[in-house]
Amino acid sequence: MRRHGATGTVLLGAGLLIAAGLFDGEALYVPAIVLLVLGLIAGVWVRLASRGVRVERRLAATRVQEDEPLLVELDVIGGRVAPPAGEVHDPLLRSPARLAAGRRRSRVRIRARFSRRGRRTLAPPAVLVRDPLGLSERLVPGTGPQDEVLVLPRVEPVLEAPAAGARGARGLRRTARRGGAAEVDLAGLRAHRPGTPASRIAWPLYSRTGELHERVLQDDGDQRPVVVLDLRGATEADADAAARAAASLTVHLAERGGCALLAPGDRRPALIEPGLRAWPHAHARLALARTGEGPALGALAGRRGLLVWVSARPRNEPPRGLGAGARVLVVPGRLAGRPAAFTVAGCTGYAAVAPRPAASLAGSPT
Repeated sequence: MRRHGATGTVLLGAGLLIAAGLFDGEALYVPAIVLLVLGLIAGVWVRLASRGVRVERRLAATRVQEDEPLLVELDVIGGRVAPPAGEVHDPLLRSPARLAAGRRRSRVRIRARFSRRGRRTLAPPAVLVRDPLGLSERLVPGTGPQDEVLVLPRVEPVLEAPAAGARGARGLRRTARRGGAAEVDLAGLRAHRPGTPASRIAWPLYSRTGELHERVLQDDGDQRPVVVLDLRGATEADADAAARAAASLTVHLAERGGCALLAPGDRRPALIEPGLRAWPHAHARLALARTGEGPALGALAGRRGLLVWVSARPRNEPPRGLGAGARVLVVPGRLAGRPAAFTVAGCTGYAAVAPRPAASLAGSPT
């Protein structure tokens, strides 16, 4: 972008100079010469100062949670001629940032915030060089690559609802501690392998035969809690709220014994251990989950632990056929006439109907 004010000023000065010569108007010579000089100086200064100007952007991080500040620095480096004045244009600035006149190097700091999850692509910044009188200006576009910022769903605390009792957040914690695969049924015997615990050795058989054998136990299904996110049939605002709730519940349960997360589009739940080493990847999956996507129900086959179904649209119960464990329904806002168990990130959790009488939210028979 260029402003032709300097050219117009030069033409005006030239016109006054011609008029002064034709009509012998001595009073016009001074303003004519002033306009000519100002226009020429402004145009040449801006042209020379814009050569070699570049702007560099540095991000403190490429991942940030919703509404958390992201520190961004813009370094404006001039060429051989210091710019007379100017301003920096950047997608993260609400309005252009002015640059001090006559400085070959300037730095602009930005504290950016993003209110919604997802990937943000930032166009390169640009510098607008202008003269102090605003007669001439030139926009120098940035030539660097586009930057990307991944905005993650915000993690918030899980709050106990009043009078929730064993069906509230404390019940979630107790259920989480019971996580892990429970091996309960005897599947057979096999030859003893070094390192097998003594409790697994078939001692009665050893007393009869003198040979060591170990008992093989079959897995009774993964009993870790699993958080399932369903973004079908929801608005963007409700989808974002559900993603925050799913992220918060996953961290809440993972820190208390481990859990699994089934995000929309995933073929199998991602296991999150108490150390949260796998959490950054799962957190990114929640940030990129698109509104309208749902979970793969087949990935829940064989799971017997607590099922936390986070729905982005109001519903009364989780889908049927999701295993034999206790169930919790989490929806944005509140359901009328239902006692809440807990609240998290603008959503409310409810104890759903268990598929078998022996299951309960607190993990004890009812």
